Amino acid sequence: MALRDAASDVAKLKQEDGPALLTQGSTDLIRTLFANDLVDEIKMFTFPVVLGRGKKLFDDGAKAAAFKLADSRVSPNGIVIARYVRDGAVTTGDYAMDPPTPAELARREKMQREG
Repeated sequence: MALRDAASDVAKLKQEDGPALLTQGSTDLIRTLFANDLVDEIKMFTFPVVLGRGKKLFDDGAKAAAFKLADSRVSPNGIVIARYVRDGAVTTGDYAMDPPTPAELARREKMQREG
């Protein structure tokens, strides 16, 4: 299946009864699905390793979409496993931690003192 047909094929499959659709390891297909607003859930594994350059998961063609964290856990060796689900329209606002951590409060006080 060519990627140009993938979006229309996935859109049709989503309208049918059947199991959830899953894709992994294909950044080209994932980008096509994001560009056509066909992603309902993201399961992401973050490994504590830096390998250098690689492919971007989200590119300029991705449509804006809001997701919320539905579940997360951390493996004993530091792998973060997170599941995000669609959460309506994108909203903007303040995403600061509330209340600030003691370290953040100390940082702010230091900045005020030192200018």
